[in-house]
Amino acid sequence: MADPKGFLEVERIEPPERDPRTRTKDHHEIFLTLEQDALREQGRRCMDCGVPFCHQGCPLGNLIPEWNDLVRRGEWRLALDRLHETNNFPEFTGLICPAPCEASCVLAINDDPVTIKGIEWGIIERGFREGWVEPKTPIGRSPWSIGVVGSGPAGLAAAEELNAMGHRVVVYERDEGPGGLIRLGVPDFKLEKWIIDRRVALLQAAGIEFFYGVDVGGALAVDELRARHDAVVLATGSRIERGIDLPGNQLDGIHTAMSYLVQRNRDVAGLASPEITATGKHVVVIGGGDTAADCVASAHREGAASVTQLDIYPPPAGKKFRQLAQWPDFPKRLWSTYALDEGGKRYSSFNATAFTGNGHLAALTGDHVGSPPDFAPTGETLELPADLVLIAIGFTGPERPLLEALGVEGIGRGIDTADYATNVDGVFAAGDARRGQSLIVTAIAEGRGCSRAVARYLSSN
Repeated sequence: MADPKGFLEVERIEPPERDPRTRTKDHHEIFLTLEQDALREQGRRCMDCGVPFCHQGCPLGNLIPEWNDLVRRGEWRLALDRLHETNNFPEFTGLICPAPCEASCVLAINDDPVTIKGIEWGIIERGFREGWVEPKTPIGRSPWSIGVVGSGPAGLAAAEELNAMGHRVVVYERDEGPGGLIRLGVPDFKLEKWIIDRRVALLQAAGIEFFYGVDVGGALAVDELRARHDAVVLATGSRIERGIDLPGNQLDGIHTAMSYLVQRNRDVAGLASPEITATGKHVVVIGGGDTAADCVASAHREGAASVTQLDIYPPPAGKKFRQLAQWPDFPKRLWSTYALDEGGKRYSSFNATAFTGNGHLAALTGDHVGSPPDFAPTGETLELPADLVLIAIGFTGPERPLLEALGVEGIGRGIDTADYATNVDGVFAAGDARRGQSLIVTAIAEGRGCSRAVARYLSSN
């Protein structure tokens, strides 16, 4: 059993980060791993609750108390096995998942939660160092073939699970490499791309085929796709960004967040020079989520003249989880972000109302507002200098051309499905494409769930 006094004797220690004053000079990983002994001590804080709400908070239902206690006991190999039982890619979630499990930790009711995410990252990194992470190669092969369209976390998870069942799996990716938005949308300083490549190499070694630069529905016609495979999984993501309809929208210098971040990631990878740049500019980022933070941090690294983040929601009420949200819910806003730790300013309770300039953006105006859901203007307005505005307020749904070419119906924020199956026989959907924009941990859970639905379909035909 768990240490019954560990949570009383051990305080939470945050996983280390590189110094914000120096890390903005490069694009390398900013998050570090606690030493093994420190992780074992952090594992002591897990109480092995009678009702572990961390399971409820995690869309994957990770066996968190089990691998926490295995780490406490120094049983690292067993901890890795437990971690992989529910999570195909803990190195992704250990870095960029916002950890709703920690907000749901029973300790968070009146104390700091267990460092679940840090322990998870420590387990998988030790697993790779020790050579314990191996391809999930099937014992035999079935006669069935599945085409997975999209290589983001949902597509990769579905592919690995279906391949492990013995089915032949081919993954088609429109972009130049695997990962979807965790490659092109998430900056390297949060997730270096060799981490993705390391995992995909294992998937390839297990027998999964990958084809990049393939536009399914374009160069690869949908009829050809259907002819090649007995089932198709659509894991194309939710890539249509939400715009903002304000006076002055037509001015140059206003872009969506992904337009900027995708170019930055390709530039860092040495693939293409960006057309959108923050260098020497007054940058304003509209939005309060992770994507907005990534824009702020990227602008720092480009040498922006100033960086300002605008958030319509009120400022955080404190620094502790219990001050930020009603347990076990995840807080809408954190006290700070890694990006704000590096510099810049955040205006909370602020609503942009207009862009001004003569052909090119020069300033942004807005109102201070009250609490949700009304967000009523307080009467206090503000004008900010702005040469570049990045809009990071979410996504509205999956791109339509491929779905319409396949005859998929019920397309809204996501694709309407019954047990992951679309209205088209043999065509399934998973991840953000099915349910709308969500977390990476949700995408992995979606891919796993979809794989089981595909397996049931194939076995019944």
